[in-house]
Amino acid sequence: MHADISLANWFLQRALRTPERRALTFEGATATYGETQALIEQYAARLAGLGVAHRSRVAFLGQNQPDFLITLFAAARLGAIFVPLNFRLTGPEIAFIVSDCGAEVLIADPAHRPVIDSVRGELGTVRHFLTTQSDAARWERLDAPASGATVAPFATAPEDVAVIMYTSGTTGRPKGAMLTHGNIWWNNANAMHTIDFEQNDVTLTCAPMFHIGGLNVLTLATLQKGGEVVLQRAFDPGRTLAAIEEHRVTTFFGVPAMFQFMSLHPDFATADLSSLRVAVCGGAPCPEPLLRLYGERGVPMQQGYGLTETSPMVSFLAPEFSFSKLGSSGRTPLFTEIKLVDGDGEIVHEPGAPGEVMVRGPNVMAGYWNRPEDTAAVIDADGWFRTGDIAYLDGEGFLTICDRSKDMIISGGENVYPAEVESVLFKHPAIAEIAVIGESDEKWGECVVAVTALKPGQSLTLEELRAFAGESLARYKLPRRLEIMSALPRNTVGKVLKYELRKAIARTLEAAQ
Repeated sequence: MHADISLANWFLQRALRTPERRALTFEGATATYGETQALIEQYAARLAGLGVAHRSRVAFLGQNQPDFLITLFAAARLGAIFVPLNFRLTGPEIAFIVSDCGAEVLIADPAHRPVIDSVRGELGTVRHFLTTQSDAARWERLDAPASGATVAPFATAPEDVAVIMYTSGTTGRPKGAMLTHGNIWWNNANAMHTIDFEQNDVTLTCAPMFHIGGLNVLTLATLQKGGEVVLQRAFDPGRTLAAIEEHRVTTFFGVPAMFQFMSLHPDFATADLSSLRVAVCGGAPCPEPLLRLYGERGVPMQQGYGLTETSPMVSFLAPEFSFSKLGSSGRTPLFTEIKLVDGDGEIVHEPGAPGEVMVRGPNVMAGYWNRPEDTAAVIDADGWFRTGDIAYLDGEGFLTICDRSKDMIISGGENVYPAEVESVLFKHPAIAEIAVIGESDEKWGECVVAVTALKPGQSLTLEELRAFAGESLARYKLPRRLEIMSALPRNTVGKVLKYELRKAIARTLEAAQ
């Protein structure tokens, strides 16, 4: 007999054992585990009444709120698949994802109904549009009374898909990473054996839960452990500092930009951070000054490396190594292994020699939704996942990421893939050639730079380009700088040489200074 490690079952078992414990706190109200489980069963019955069943896709668009997590567990109870949507995306971007996954039910909170209404005609797979908190024309109530009795839980297998989480695609189209119930369970196991979790923990979740970091670094593991999750709709430096003090928050996940904004807030110097025992920084390397600043405040910063496709934990740097292994992302957790390979696929053994990071373990995704060729390109027959990231290992097994072979840009914790941005910018009538690169930025970590060659007789400003692209791209993907060249440097087969572009941009900046 195999234990049921599905999302719905482990939350149910937690609720049965500790129904009185605080589970979710949001905007002044707290629900216990018992109360949350009752809501999960109510929402599951509601969804079942709409025809949601095994492998049905249920999409959710909205900021952090209890309904996000309750719907996740309710979908899991039915064996359905939860699809969190990035609320920063435009209507056309959302329409692509909803159609790609074939979502039958789409849930949106009031603030995000207009973007869905703007593309309703493109959402042919959606049979039911549900909303939270208020009635609206052409929208059904998520919390309307369910018809019939409580629905019995579906017999979910570990390999069943629990969540499809979309990542921006290097080919310009997002791909849906299929994360199974087993993936999430084993990632939680990795986290609990690596991070100092306690049952009385209070974690503050203000990083968006549509990202793997916001959902699955601390949030789900805290619930599995029986701790309290304090939710904020979105990150605000002042409110975050106040919440840490008010709720005596013990664990917190953020990207470097979030920690940076908190440190620059006027309340930082006087904020009571004494309850904060675990501060996890992920999504990008944490700058040394930031590590030292929080260290001086008694907050041990813990860094990690992971990807959506690995649910996400790949390596973790314990706080005692923050400075002795500065820049490293640490060692692998108990149930995950890595290897580095060279361009010929041979294992790199020499300490300090770079190679592509390959990951294997029960936390590695099942593949990309409806993309068998893309899946086969990144997961080999032995289960090794190609990250596309270049790193080296030191003699003690500490991993340091040194390059991204996929040219991904991380801006404010958001992944930006140049190919996606380039495909939109290229449509501008003034542009003959376009390339997008990342540039170091003190505020955001990196920012998007567009480098273009214009058609004869044409002109273009950054404001014009941003206005043009803003109709199709989320704001964080828009260029923050525009450089115009007579022609882009290319190799003999016509590929743009982005390293040459970076050198040219650096020279331009030096000359300007």
